[in-house]
Amino acid sequence: MNIRTLLCTVLIVAGIIAPKLGLAQQSMVFDDPRVGLQSGLFDAEEAIWNLNKLTTVPPPKDFVGAINSDLAFKDHYVFQGNYNGVQIWDVSDPASPVIAREYLCPASQSDVSVYENLLFVSGEGLGGRLDCGTQGVDERISEDRLRGIRIFDISDVLNPEYIHNVQTCRGSHTHSLLKDPEDDENIYVYVAGSAPVRPAEELPGCSGMSPTDDPETALFRIEVIKVPLSNPSEAAIVNSPRIFEGLTAAPVHGPTDAEKIEFEEARARGDFVVSIGARNYILPPGYVAPMVTDYFEQQEITDPTVADTNAFREALPGMISAMMGLDVIEGRGPDQCHDITLYPEIGLAGGACEGYGLLLDITNPINPIRIDAVADSNFAYWHSATFSNDGSKILFTDEWGGGRGAKCRDSDPMEWGANAYFSIDENNKMHFESYYKLPVPQTKTENCVAHNGSLIPVPGRDIFVQSWYQGGISITDWTDPANVMEIAYHDRGPVSDEELEMGGSWSVYWYNGYIYNSEIARGLDVFELIPSEFLTENEIAAANTVQMEYLNAQKQPTYRWPPSFVLARAYVDQFERKGTMSSDEIASLRAEIDEAEQQGNEEIISRIQDLASASD
Repeated sequence: MNIRTLLCTVLIVAGIIAPKLGLAQQSMVFDDPRVGLQSGLFDAEEAIWNLNKLTTVPPPKDFVGAINSDLAFKDHYVFQGNYNGVQIWDVSDPASPVIAREYLCPASQSDVSVYENLLFVSGEGLGGRLDCGTQGVDERISEDRLRGIRIFDISDVLNPEYIHNVQTCRGSHTHSLLKDPEDDENIYVYVAGSAPVRPAEELPGCSGMSPTDDPETALFRIEVIKVPLSNPSEAAIVNSPRIFEGLTAAPVHGPTDAEKIEFEEARARGDFVVSIGARNYILPPGYVAPMVTDYFEQQEITDPTVADTNAFREALPGMISAMMGLDVIEGRGPDQCHDITLYPEIGLAGGACEGYGLLLDITNPINPIRIDAVADSNFAYWHSATFSNDGSKILFTDEWGGGRGAKCRDSDPMEWGANAYFSIDENNKMHFESYYKLPVPQTKTENCVAHNGSLIPVPGRDIFVQSWYQGGISITDWTDPANVMEIAYHDRGPVSDEELEMGGSWSVYWYNGYIYNSEIARGLDVFELIPSEFLTENEIAAANTVQMEYLNAQKQPTYRWPPSFVLARAYVDQFERKGTMSSDEIASLRAEIDEAEQQGNEEIISRIQDLASASD
């Protein structure tokens, strides 16, 4: 959530696939209960469908007003990142979460991951300190600055011990944890840094030059950190794979008619509007203020005139281009990923990398290799990825607007800011299937953009719960990736009707029977599924038989269902929904399951699983 995130859509890159048009029978719905919800911070009006909200718990005092970010899970604890540190919630009773520990340690974005007794936290902003101090870092070059990964020992969850950090040249906007099935001695952290390259005077070896001028440049690469489980304090970068090699620039879409009017109105107000390449950006004052200060300091101007301010406006696009490295990478592909989802059990990773969706071979965790790449002019910023449970499909989200833009307005095209769905063939090539975008319009003061989510382990189906910032959360069925369908949602009114203020769902994940939502401004929500025409009581119960010791959504697990009679009943419900059996056959199967359960005969479970596989 920094100026780079807002502007990095400039780096949209090379079209491996042609732009696609149209959504699968989808358009905006204007008579939806989500339309017209009353605004408010902690008292906004809510709309909910096919979900039960158990509770909302507000953030602790030191975290109010700071942005809540990602979630990780271990045992009965939820770890919630925040720009001020980490909040640890005890969810032994999911209907009544209790704050177990507040760990004040500012650094954006504070994305979190857990493994056994270790907690990993991302830091990218310039104000993060090695000592977790709250005073920030004012100097351009400082030995006190933290930009990279913090590592904590959480053997005692209530008393995390800060044991190590790994500094990187561009910080850690996000990170993903990889447990190699063939390696029990180490875990690996893939780091996606999106900030400008830090000075070599602060971290030796850092270079922001083009690959032509410096083959060791910190651009055009990710970082792989190896963490010895026996001694995590020896964690270090072991490789900087250049997974973007050979990617070139791609077509991009221009502004909509509504955006053209918006840009002209912003210019008339005196807002900072910059044009870089094919895109225009309205920059929030908070992003521009430090650049104004730096500019006048460099020019040795203490009392700026109108002419000085106009000179700054003219210089601003060039300053941003230089800060982003755009002056040295024109025509090249992306120079970083926003997020990488690792699926080690199938040996693949999905990289959401600015203008590309990448498929990576991670069978050698230290040396990931790009095996396919897709781009689409309808996408502005490939943000995150999720595989189907069997690994035969992948979806990518498009964070059009950078997290601070409102991109679900009725004037925004449905193909822009959507999810894109791909099938994966036997040669690990991705093939476009369809788009899905939140189907209900949101207001101009709601930063509605596609964001993080996870699978819900309903057997035989691909069900996805997803954040849309102030668009709320949406649950979709993408079992057929060419026909994605919304089956549940929750939404609030905007934080403010007057101006766009940060809020909404940053990330929402299913964990051990419940859905946990990191609300950017309002705290932590807890939901549970309820039966509907789209999801039966048996399917929900079967999903809830999947129990995990920990979860990091960016280290995607393979869901496996223990044999149970409720699992058999869930499959029979699906036979009925699909119409693959007659009503008499369905009734006979259900009676047979009831009888088998009374007799304790579990053979029928395997037989119905075989029938389900044959049906698929």
